[in-house]
Amino acid sequence: MSLAREFWKRIESIHAVTYFAPESIAAAKAAGLRGFWMGYFGFRAAPLGRVSPGVVEAAFANFAPAMVRRSLPDAWDFAEPHTLLRPRAEAAAGALDRLAPELRELAPEIEGPLFAIVSEGRVVGRPLFAANRDLELPADAVARIWQLCTTLREHRGDGHVLALAAEDLDGCEAHQLLIAESGAPVELVRDNRGWSEASWDMASQRLSGRGLLTDGALTPAGQNLRGAIEARTDRLALAPILAAMTEAEAERLVRALTPVALTVASSGTLPFPNPMGLPRLGIEPV
Repeated sequence: MSLAREFWKRIESIHAVTYFAPESIAAAKAAGLRGFWMGYFGFRAAPLGRVSPGVVEAAFANFAPAMVRRSLPDAWDFAEPHTLLRPRAEAAAGALDRLAPELRELAPEIEGPLFAIVSEGRVVGRPLFAANRDLELPADAVARIWQLCTTLREHRGDGHVLALAAEDLDGCEAHQLLIAESGAPVELVRDNRGWSEASWDMASQRLSGRGLLTDGALTPAGQNLRGAIEARTDRLALAPILAAMTEAEAERLVRALTPVALTVASSGTLPFPNPMGLPRLGIEPV
């Protein structure tokens, strides 16, 4: 078992209600954001403040530039970023209360360990983690758990971007390597991340030129690179966990999070497959 990966599956399942739950979609609309994707970009980027599309393009890393610019900076004319922080947390907490009411009883047990991991996270090269870490935690216990899970998933995501950048891969190329490995539908990823067929084809040519892809399949070099990227992502994500607690304590935290994550994942709220790359949560011994 990869402790870092199993931890991510749990916190991502809890976090991801903010994208797909009707409570969150309705909250974005009520806040003035227009359409699903403006809600997505507005809510997720809100901790960064009134940033430019280029900042979001760089921080999110996997969206086509044109897709980002269809929502930003226009979103900030409908809702100032600081006004979105409370409704995004409240909506996510409402969704979790509906989907997994047991989380409210579990919250006192897991809040301290999650906060300890956040406190050990390094911010260099991690803008989304840093911005979320610096937010005042909500008063509501479930909203606090959601925010802590969100902060930690952004830490892992920022680390993944660092790993991709170290290998000189852009978002379109990274998606193609993942699809070649996982067999995820091309249209699901390409269309949900806004890449045109022309951009997709050019990225494929670049990967083929580097000896990483052949006819859409990973070469041995491509397999090695994918493995190295995921190993580095796990290694970077694991560091604050083991700085905050022992491995045995981290395994207990994973076990504590598992029932809630399983309930959310099996509720039908999160789509599988999905463009996040989150697999269906299975129970592994920890």
